[in-house]
Amino acid sequence: MTGAGTALLVAAVAVLALAAGYALGRRPLPRGARAGRHLDLGTPVERATFHTLHTASLAAPPLRAGLTEDAARKAAKRLRSLLGTEALCLTDREAVLAWDGPGADHHERRAVARVAEVLRSGRSMSVRTECQRPDCPLKWAVFAPLTGEDGMLGALVAYGSRESAVLVRAATEVARWVSVQLELAELDRSRTRLMEAEIKALRAQISPHFIFNSLAAIASFVRTDPERARDLLLEFADFTRYSFRRHGDFTTLAEELRSIEQYLALAGARFGDRLKVTLQVAPEVLPVALPFLCLQPLVENAVKHGLEDSTKECRITIAARDAGSEALLTIEDNGVGMDPALLRRILAGERVGGSSGIGLPNVDERLRQVYGDAYGLVVETGVGAGMKVTVRVPKYRPGVHPATAPVGP
Repeated sequence: MTGAGTALLVAAVAVLALAAGYALGRRPLPRGARAGRHLDLGTPVERATFHTLHTASLAAPPLRAGLTEDAARKAAKRLRSLLGTEALCLTDREAVLAWDGPGADHHERRAVARVAEVLRSGRSMSVRTECQRPDCPLKWAVFAPLTGEDGMLGALVAYGSRESAVLVRAATEVARWVSVQLELAELDRSRTRLMEAEIKALRAQISPHFIFNSLAAIASFVRTDPERARDLLLEFADFTRYSFRRHGDFTTLAEELRSIEQYLALAGARFGDRLKVTLQVAPEVLPVALPFLCLQPLVENAVKHGLEDSTKECRITIAARDAGSEALLTIEDNGVGMDPALLRRILAGERVGGSSGIGLPNVDERLRQVYGDAYGLVVETGVGAGMKVTVRVPKYRPGVHPATAPVGP
């Protein structure tokens, strides 16, 4: 899908640059160039290409929200500039969403009727407008379908003052480019839905036994140490509030580590001196944004294999280091470890034994979705050798930023 989108964008730019180059090539050069200054503005086609790319870059962001009235209104003006037409409109299957230029008052209804024909055929159509108003510049119209994953979504309609084969081809290519942006918008929404589903799966994995045992541990201190019971109850409330928050796919390392500290405080109340935790955190990486609940499941996994599956003292080391353009995060335990072959099956999503092992594959998949395959989990383990999980996170990635709304449910 991404490769196809890139190919369509390149094709659209090439065709539009040739069309725009004809008009731009006739524009006079800036005064400095005429005066003999060495100002290299490129050839007319190069200038047209740069203009086209810039205008397309301005039109793309609104379209990534989908084919809505607001997105169409913001994009229509840029698309009209891209084509250099007298007027342009964007429609869905039933109505005009946005119109830029003159003629809306008497051409809009006719446009909707023509769009129905285009959507039935799935092909572009060019027609005379048959407008009887002598002062109306809209004499010719090109209707090009807009498509998405669910089929025909609407149409782009470009109006000119005369019949033009160049306009037909250019409008068709722009419609294809717009369709790519709409498909990318749908992929963004699908990705968001998938991430939400994966986070829900992690929340569902929060063991009822952990909740029961945490409350039981808190209750055990009510009479003997009321102050500690109160502190643990607050930790429990903050931990559950963070884990079940509804806003945002991303958080900061500082917030994730705070939730981990709360989790470990509750685990410590249950296991006492058997749990030893070391935190090594570089302050400069605390503001780094990362996917919500991507470290906490790794710590829970370390506690499970270090305490619940073992009778010896559990030592967990959590480190966050500055690694130039990245933050390097590691969670290491001295627990029972795991057979590497079994680990590979778990990361592949297989259900092993009585547990689905959802934590590790869930985090690995979400990291790859957000940052690419180079940023999956790196796990070092062996039977009886403990486990070390390494996560690399770019300090900055477009679209990755923590929620700004309150984190409460």
